[in-house]
Amino acid sequence: MLHRPRNIVMTLLSTSVVLLASGSARAADPTGDWKVADGVANIRVAKCGGSMWGVVAWEKQPGGRDGNNPDVSKRSRPTLGMPILLDMKKKPGADSWEGQVYNAKDGQTYSSSITPVDADHLEIKGCVLGFLCGGETWTRVGPPIASSPANSMAKSPRPSAKMAATTGTAPKTSGASKKPGDQVGDICLLGDVARLAH
Repeated sequence: MLHRPRNIVMTLLSTSVVLLASGSARAADPTGDWKVADGVANIRVAKCGGSMWGVVAWEKQPGGRDGNNPDVSKRSRPTLGMPILLDMKKKPGADSWEGQVYNAKDGQTYSSSITPVDADHLEIKGCVLGFLCGGETWTRVGPPIASSPANSMAKSPRPSAKMAATTGTAPKTSGASKKPGDQVGDICLLGDVARLAH
């Protein structure tokens, strides 16, 4: 009889630890749509081909172009759908991802990391030459993105292209599919991401 209350307490403690751990895992999910600090754009982050990628999913001033890109052939490309977070890999033992960030304001690519602060805030840091560092905090505006078949297909975009060629339609996706007013949809299917995330 004396052991039962102890078993109940241990069960409650174990359940609390599991619930706290699952809450932490949710808070550590960097996928979803995030408003940048100055509010001029939302960045959609998704796992594509094993890495986190982020693209411009909404612009305050529609019709932007990548005019500062050092590659002259890319200066006329639209900023909507343009990759910003590039090939971010999970840092071992931490809720952080490291890779590169493209800054359309100056056309430069920097070493970068993203770290969820909590469920609604994502910290992004970038460094030039490894020591001139800066960062900002983005605010969540869309829920985390569940893994979808399209996310996996980014490893090999050819089946999607074959399917579109044979059926005359684009592949259907789940998770981050286009919704009314969503001009980007599943970022893993965007050409610049699908081509590089394999």
